[in-house]
Amino acid sequence: MAEAMEVKELDQVVVRFSGDSGDGMQLAGNIFSTVSASVGNGISTFPDYPADIRAPQGSLTGVSGFQVHIGEGQVYTPGDLCDVLVAMNAAALKTQYRYAKPQATIIIDTDSFAPSDLRKAQFATDDYLAEMGIDGDRVVQCPITQMVKDCLKDSGMNNKSVLKCRNMFALGLVCWLFNRDLNLVANFLREKFAKKPAIAENNILVVQAGYDYGHNVHASVPSTYRIESKVKVPGRYMDITGNKATAYGLMAAAEKAGLKLFLGSYPITPATDILHELSKHKSCGVMTVQCEDEVSGCASAIGASFAGALAATSTSGPGICLKSEAMNLAVIDELPLVVIDVQRGGPSTGLPTKSEQTDLLQVLFGRNGESPMPVIAATSPTQCFDAAYAACKMALEHLTPVVLLTDAFVANGSGAWKLPTMDSLPAIEPHYVTEAQKGKYTPYERDEDTLVRYWAIPGQEGYTHILGGLEKDGRTGAISTDPDNHDLMCRLRAEKVNRIPVPDLEVSGDVDDADLLIVGFGGTYGHLHSAMEELRQQGKKVAHAHFSFINPLPANTAEVLMRYKKVVVAEQNLGQLAAFLRMKVDGFVPAQYNEVKGQPFVVSKLVEAFEKLI
Repeated sequence: MAEAMEVKELDQVVVRFSGDSGDGMQLAGNIFSTVSASVGNGISTFPDYPADIRAPQGSLTGVSGFQVHIGEGQVYTPGDLCDVLVAMNAAALKTQYRYAKPQATIIIDTDSFAPSDLRKAQFATDDYLAEMGIDGDRVVQCPITQMVKDCLKDSGMNNKSVLKCRNMFALGLVCWLFNRDLNLVANFLREKFAKKPAIAENNILVVQAGYDYGHNVHASVPSTYRIESKVKVPGRYMDITGNKATAYGLMAAAEKAGLKLFLGSYPITPATDILHELSKHKSCGVMTVQCEDEVSGCASAIGASFAGALAATSTSGPGICLKSEAMNLAVIDELPLVVIDVQRGGPSTGLPTKSEQTDLLQVLFGRNGESPMPVIAATSPTQCFDAAYAACKMALEHLTPVVLLTDAFVANGSGAWKLPTMDSLPAIEPHYVTEAQKGKYTPYERDEDTLVRYWAIPGQEGYTHILGGLEKDGRTGAISTDPDNHDLMCRLRAEKVNRIPVPDLEVSGDVDDADLLIVGFGGTYGHLHSAMEELRQQGKKVAHAHFSFINPLPANTAEVLMRYKKVVVAEQNLGQLAAFLRMKVDGFVPAQYNEVKGQPFVVSKLVEAFEKLI
């Protein structure tokens, strides 16, 4: 019988699961993060997987990782380096050890470290730990494959199916290490495999075996750990990815506006999960069409918008290139449309499973003619819900296409999300035609204050009209090539976007006396906020301002940016936001911090760079 172990209290921990693409590391990490969120921990996750459909087994290019940061309170990033690394084979250890802290606990499957596995992973010797400079006392060396085979020998499963359960053994070990309730894991698995209960029960059996192995052997670990949760606001919480939160935001907006939701989309990494999620909700009045290409995905959504639905189309950067002509049609027709761009590494196919912020100037200016379009950027996985809802409200109330920028990091990452009630969400009031306009309606009549035209739905008696890609007379709606009319319509469309009210730019940290203001947009919020906090803990005077609304910019943008002695704009591109802000704010000349690596910022590197600026 194993002796009792010490249980240490932690305020945060980072765990990274890694293995072959077929080893189920994403699922193991997802279960662990979901269980942690369900007990009230703050979480932030980062799935890091290759673009290969299935790289050769055991190869360096085929390693898939899933990192989760768990804390007693709010967690802003997935963490720079991990405290626990699970490496299911030699290639995973070789490629993922660089993401581990020097004192990290490492869990390996020794059955996947045979000489042939080591050669595939390009180890020069069989003493792989010494070759990498790893202290063996920190390594939990477990024959996971054999133990899973022993555990399931009477299950009736074939060998291939048995090997797919290895991830659950590793999950069980990690659950033991952090004193997680296995009943929560069992509930997750029974729900996931509800139609295949035998698979669920076999996986639960393996999770328990991994937990028991850690408990009985103590697995080279001097203590286990517990992360208590701070008091949270009462309510229902769930672990949610950014793509799912985006889908829920669209659904909530349609419900609030009293409209059907239509999504026209073409599958593309990393946006496809939005289509997958919405396709599950036909009972909520959601219509989804998987189109033959990006152009038809956008064009079908424009048709649905013309017919009176809340219309959206989802894609990534390459799809924005293809949709640009149809997006222009929505601009000149002044139809509500939400265009979701889940940014990935480019150009061209680039890094399809990695994350960047390189589409900003494309969505602002990447269309022919004067083609103004509002742009909103989500700042975290959970904030994708609010950003999607805001994009829908803006599109419907101001009759304009709106771009919602997320990125692979926030779309695939997850966080603990408190489910809102419909009553708590702001009202959405589409700008419909009035009864007084019946019989004399023309499509480009406008509200004098907002310059928003009035939306007539086809089939409404007395509101017959035509929209199209050719310029129209602002008074009659007839096709017009008059130069003065075209000049006026271009100015009206631009001014309509400029008049859309957006929240002021908020500043956190040393608001009144900062020596450095850190500026960013979108999914880098957590990393920049964390860098600011670390600098402030060192006694530095630092503030942080983060853009979610980019076009139109908040009314106080110039005042905030010009208030501080030094400003650095940090972004995952070569300076697109900095260029846009210089264009919009007279005399603004910021320092810049730019990376285009396909990976999230590293907080420690941000701190180092910002210290030099101060």
